[in-house]
Amino acid sequence: MNSPNLSGTRFEMLQLGIEEKKDHMKPDIIKNSQKNEHADKGISLKFIYDNTTYKESFQSGWGFSCLIDGRILFDTGEAPDSLLHNMDQFGVHPSVIEAVVISHNHWDHTGGLWELLKQRPGLPVFGCPGFGDEFRKNVFAFKGNLVESLTFRKIDSKIAVTGEIPGQYKGTPMPEQALTIKSKQGGLTVITGCSHPGILTIVQKVKEKFPNEVIHLVLGGFHLMDKEPQTIKLIVKSMKELGVENVGPTHCTGDVAKSIFREMFGKQVFDIQAGKEIKVL
Repeated sequence: MNSPNLSGTRFEMLQLGIEEKKDHMKPDIIKNSQKNEHADKGISLKFIYDNTTYKESFQSGWGFSCLIDGRILFDTGEAPDSLLHNMDQFGVHPSVIEAVVISHNHWDHTGGLWELLKQRPGLPVFGCPGFGDEFRKNVFAFKGNLVESLTFRKIDSKIAVTGEIPGQYKGTPMPEQALTIKSKQGGLTVITGCSHPGILTIVQKVKEKFPNEVIHLVLGGFHLMDKEPQTIKLIVKSMKELGVENVGPTHCTGDVAKSIFREMFGKQVFDIQAGKEIKVL
């Protein structure tokens, strides 16, 4: 397997609204506002799959996938070949994946799952009951170990899923779950697939579960590409009012919405692309 190629890569540090260019061999660092000199080295987020790429050696496609802490894969994009190619570019072999979290049962988030299960039978797959019988049968057919959650469920001491949140897509029910990461410093990162329940609904659900935690970062697909600019501005304003410190809008968020996030969040916006890595402290 090829080792990851890091040459010519630009990295940044974002802390309290200040962007600082760092050594090119270090990933982007997102520090939360609660300083702790005894914090660990952070949790790595490698973006495996996205509509755009950070480096030419990576393949783009419609969908999203993120590798968390080098072992938990959130969503699998639309095309298995591109998923495995991009994992290889990062130097990640399927054998190191300990679990897969699927945000919702849409082709652009489940496309690489079945090939991955061929290579890793018995792999835990975290889904939701509302994903339906066909999804359930497919996971069993490919010998995955399906774990369905209606409410919050811990994957380990740092990482959890929200469980099923009702949503809709073009008038059809589309339940979805998000993933949360609790840093050693006490803050939260929230990762979303498409946010069909509404990005505000997801953030509010996380806040209800963790009322005393700061939400340092929300990233993923926010599904705002069909919204009017004024509606998007109200949503972004509400996210700031909920205390979200940093955002990484990508995938189905849309270019107009991304521009509004940059306008209203300033330097607290991170570009998410396949081939990029950040660390959350």
